[in-house]
Amino acid sequence: MACTMPIISIQNLTKDFGPVRAVDDLSFDIDEGKVVGFLGPNGSGKTTTLRSLVGLVTPTTGSATINGLPYARLSDPLTQVGVMLEAASHPARSARNHLRVLAAEGGIPLSRADELLELVDLAGAAGRRSGGFSLGMTQRLGLAAALLGDPRILVLDEPANGLDPEGIRWLRDFLRGLAAEGRTVLLSSHVLSEVAQTVDEIVVINHGRLIAHDTLEALSSGSGPRVRVRTRQSDQLESALLARGLDVTREGDVLVVGGVEQGHVAQLAFDHGVVLHEIATESTNLEDVFFDLTSGMEVAA
Repeated sequence: MACTMPIISIQNLTKDFGPVRAVDDLSFDIDEGKVVGFLGPNGSGKTTTLRSLVGLVTPTTGSATINGLPYARLSDPLTQVGVMLEAASHPARSARNHLRVLAAEGGIPLSRADELLELVDLAGAAGRRSGGFSLGMTQRLGLAAALLGDPRILVLDEPANGLDPEGIRWLRDFLRGLAAEGRTVLLSSHVLSEVAQTVDEIVVINHGRLIAHDTLEALSSGSGPRVRVRTRQSDQLESALLARGLDVTREGDVLVVGGVEQGHVAQLAFDHGVVLHEIATESTNLEDVFFDLTSGMEVAA
């Protein structure tokens, strides 16, 4: 069977800034047509990795390639990969002129500017100076700039930054639309609830090292649902649960029990004469997975 080359490949990537190691022997691949969430605590090395991928940072060792090549060696890179690391524009230029300047530099028809302003819902602000834009509008303009060359690959750093709830919903639908077209998207974000509704896979790093790379379903399957139970006899119930070898954590007078069904906890409480005031099952979400993977690890500077 023929082996398909990954569309994005990070291999043994290490980047040192003086005595500080920002990325540490990091490796992962992304296949074509995937939307991948790139997660990690602040200072974990996400931005350095993305900047290495698009040629803004030179790795100390290792490689970061797109379609098998470093960004600097791509022919006509604007048509292959769209990049939004910092949504910035000349404050005196209008949104339309900002995109037209970028289009002219890349040999792209100037008419593309108005097409994209319509696409990102900025057509009504096309003639306004971008220096007066809100952060959310600036983010939309950055997305438009990334799409100028109609690339099949997008690399986005915190695209939801500054968006209000309506804007975040718009971004989710927008990225889903790109995925439906078969585009590949690598995006970092701290809005975990939105990432969970948008991505196919998740890459989690900390201290510049890979912690996990899989689907959300696969990453959360090991922990399964958790049962939250509140009782004034929490010590008695906790002892009974621990005696059964169950995973129990305390949140005040609430016990959180992992790896067990709600009915089993209720029966155990009944058998030990424990009166329950509240019991509920909660499904594992991306926030749970993220903190489980990164808990106990000191965040890199």
